[in-house]
Amino acid sequence: MRFHLLHPLLLLVASLRLLPSVEAATSKVAAPRTFNFENDISPLLTRYSCNASPCHGKAEGQNGFKLSVFGYDALADWRAFVTESKGRRSSSALPEQSLFLAKASGTLPHQGGARIPVGSPDYETIRAWLAAGAPFGSTNDARVVKVELEPREKILTPGAKLQLRVNATYSDGRKGDVTRFCVFQSNNDSLAKVDEHGAVVIGSLPGQTSVMARYLGEVTSFMAIVPRPGKPVGEAGFAEFNFIDRHVNAHLKKLNLRPSDVCDDATFLRRAHLDIIGTLPTADEARRFLADPAKDKRARLVNALLVRPEFADFWALKWSDLLRVDRQKLGQRDAYAYYRWIREQFAANRPLDQFARALLTAEGPLDDAPAGHFYKVVSKPGEMANAVSQVFLGVRIACAECHHHPFDRWSQTDYYGMSGLFAQVSIRKGALGETLLAEGNPTTKHPRTGENVPPHALDAAPVMDTGDRRRALAEWFTAPENPWFARNLANRLVAHFFGRGIVEPVDDVRATNPAGNPALLDAVAKSLVDARFDLQQFIRTLTASRTYQLSATPNDTNAQDEQNFSRALFKRLPAEVLLDAVCDVTGVPEKFDGVPAGTRAVQLWDSQAQHYFLKLFGRPVRVTACECERNAEASIAQVLHLLNSPNLQSKLSHADGQIARLVAAHAD
Repeated sequence: MRFHLLHPLLLLVASLRLLPSVEAATSKVAAPRTFNFENDISPLLTRYSCNASPCHGKAEGQNGFKLSVFGYDALADWRAFVTESKGRRSSSALPEQSLFLAKASGTLPHQGGARIPVGSPDYETIRAWLAAGAPFGSTNDARVVKVELEPREKILTPGAKLQLRVNATYSDGRKGDVTRFCVFQSNNDSLAKVDEHGAVVIGSLPGQTSVMARYLGEVTSFMAIVPRPGKPVGEAGFAEFNFIDRHVNAHLKKLNLRPSDVCDDATFLRRAHLDIIGTLPTADEARRFLADPAKDKRARLVNALLVRPEFADFWALKWSDLLRVDRQKLGQRDAYAYYRWIREQFAANRPLDQFARALLTAEGPLDDAPAGHFYKVVSKPGEMANAVSQVFLGVRIACAECHHHPFDRWSQTDYYGMSGLFAQVSIRKGALGETLLAEGNPTTKHPRTGENVPPHALDAAPVMDTGDRRRALAEWFTAPENPWFARNLANRLVAHFFGRGIVEPVDDVRATNPAGNPALLDAVAKSLVDARFDLQQFIRTLTASRTYQLSATPNDTNAQDEQNFSRALFKRLPAEVLLDAVCDVTGVPEKFDGVPAGTRAVQLWDSQAQHYFLKLFGRPVRVTACECERNAEASIAQVLHLLNSPNLQSKLSHADGQIARLVAAHAD
């Protein structure tokens, strides 16, 4: 009974001793979590494919509910949840009954099925956001500025497993692991598969491939390198003729591949003729070259080919495809003037940066500035931005016209900023003809926000000059420090001479389609810049490499390799080159309508000229700037044509043809 009441003094002391503990406990109570829709909710919509194009991310949405593709427009997505459908998608009072959670969890019927399990961490994040009032967040909140994969590259063995980790860097300098919120995709499932958690499983084949990770509009990639199993290749067989071979060989050693031997002189002769001037060597040229004992005869052959008129014919044909010399768009007279200007640039070996600059900044009467016909073929600012980016940068930005590029970092702001550089361009018709102008200060509006987008090149600052914006674009394009222009041109030329690009396709350069050999791409781009964009000098460099001169015959290590330049690749001849080769071999020239007799197929400037052989073997009609428009695929129709074509049969049996002359010469 003596302890049933505490002494008042003891009670006071006890209460005083308890106060710090109460204060400590109070100080440890977590502050209410603040939410940012873009950082906290958008990644979940992407992770569970809610904003993918087959679901609510499609152009028209799904069942009355539309989200931006991959969350490129977070504000519009937030409004779709909070203000549309009378607020039924986001209830703060009863978050579990919000359509957002109820349908995503399968509590209510959902055409897409149950996506987010009830009680899962992601479910609880969304529930807490709804309970907090479904805020969008502050404009001062940190934003993701970069994502990086760990590792960036790794040499792995067949069957190996690897967990990727994605780190995001925010505008306030903070970094965090966002792996569980990313979307992953492999460029080649047979070499490396990746699951939704970033776990990679290597296949049974040797080679290399990249795995993409996407988070909040930012993309990055990981390169998996799987060496050929077996005995290491050692150091033998890795001779170097120039720097190209050094970078190729270093990469081949990673893959445990040994390059093939150097090709013989006859192969080099044929290869160089077809690659440089698009024409077969004659029998006399072959005899002279093969009989020449000089050690430098291959280099001298290349020099001789570069100054032949066929060089300008062949390269004008290639660039007429890219720059779309199109009679249907331009008419006969203007299309020919446009083609003739292109050919003159290659005949004079005009540096490629000056060539691009002249095309981009063409102005004045079109009779005096035929390069300006480019702006008649692509007449809208958006079309101009698409074509110029694809041809001169190797970048496809067309997707960003409507939404953030799903596999790259380009946004609608980038697209309309690039378009704005061409908004001044117009063609005025007058009594003396057409004049290309670039004047005024027109604005380009963002289709979603309605705000003016400052004109700017990709990854570049806004153009503040009130003059011709295209001049600023041309300066940026051709600046030596611009990583896009030189790398694109160098990669296109490597693809032409080596059979494939370091980046493939050559006009689809993006973070999720990385270079197979980044060091090689950097080196050839630097070489082109150092050569001051001299095409002929760069061709000398490429053809002088051992890599270019390799045989197509595989060795015991590289029979399956078609990516890493360990051997020469077989290439289908362009339609025009193939037809000219048929004419050269048979000794019977082709007759084309509307052009002088003796015109070769490579010299045909009009892609609309009707010719069955050229159409069948993939000549493009030049409606896009894509390399893919020239079709190099084989077909049954091509085989049947070669076997049964009356035109080819007449060449073989022609009384004045090569076969008839050979028979007559050896009649005895």
